[in-house]
Amino acid sequence: MKKILPILLIALSLIYVPSCEKDDICVDGDTPLIVIGFYDATDTTVFKSVPSIRIRGIDNDSILETDSFSDRSSSPDSLSIPLRIDGTSTRYEFITDSADDETSMEETGNRDILSFNYTVSEQFISKACGFVANYNTVTIGLTSDDTNWIQDITVVQDTIENSNNIHVKIFH
Repeated sequence: MKKILPILLIALSLIYVPSCEKDDICVDGDTPLIVIGFYDATDTTVFKSVPSIRIRGIDNDSILETDSFSDRSSSPDSLSIPLRIDGTSTRYEFITDSADDETSMEETGNRDILSFNYTVSEQFISKACGFVANYNTVTIGLTSDDTNWIQDITVVQDTIENSNNIHVKIFH
């Protein structure tokens, strides 16, 4: 009996495994991107692509590329870009007809600077996803100059909780 008892205890301990929590997989945990649609300034219902577009972050001097477009390509009807979550504004330089000058290697093209201003609110999704940032009261400012290629901007949705719809219309 003394020999059977340890074997029985070992067998019971192997059979009884404390139940583990279900593996949490985050499906809905992405901070949304702002979706920008490009439209014809004369017929405001028609999409109009931007030739050889480049988007450069002003604060970090980085060239932006996302899943929705690549650097210096003709823009699709719309594209998605990130906003900063550690502040209340993000500034981008939108460059049309972007190219490098052969001799000076300087950026050419028509540059417009857009300032996205907003408030950030965090929303708890789940243990696996944690928090996501949503953007509220979004406004956009265009730095005006003599050669602006962007003629008008309309904020369609000033609250950004997903990346499913166009939030901003740019007319050029």
